[in-house]
Amino acid sequence: MSKDESDDGQDLLREARRLTPALYALTRVLRFRGVAESGLAPLPPTDLDVLRFVLDSPGVGTSTLARELGLHASNVSTAVRGLVALGLVRREPDPHDRRAVQLFPTRGAEHGMALIEDSWAEIFADALATLPADQREALTAAVPALRALGAALRERRNAAR
Repeated sequence: MSKDESDDGQDLLREARRLTPALYALTRVLRFRGVAESGLAPLPPTDLDVLRFVLDSPGVGTSTLARELGLHASNVSTAVRGLVALGLVRREPDPHDRRAVQLFPTRGAEHGMALIEDSWAEIFADALATLPADQREALTAAVPALRALGAALRERRNAAR
């Protein structure tokens, strides 16, 4: 490895060390706020993660959910049971394997998540209003890069399996 490559690696590491705590703080706000503000019954963070994944990937199986979310199968089963009991997720037999189930969001889940996302937007809008215009513009401009970073992280995680 050349000195330039080593310096570039160190620069990236410093950037990541600055960025990671900021992103973590934002995700904590999303994980622990929004549900109550939306007027919905509280959902544990794991249940919210499972619900979001089922909304994004209707027909997903529990083993895929566990793998993709990095959860134990028993935790996924508990979360799914609770979401089914709340009427937010429905189970259907997998047409290719009758021993397995596929998970689908209900209209209640779609409506509830829309309320939660509206609450998140309000929480963020209130905070954004306190920032100078140039910082708001920088955050908006960063959205495509943040999406690409998320995709790269998922790809690296999947490749490591």
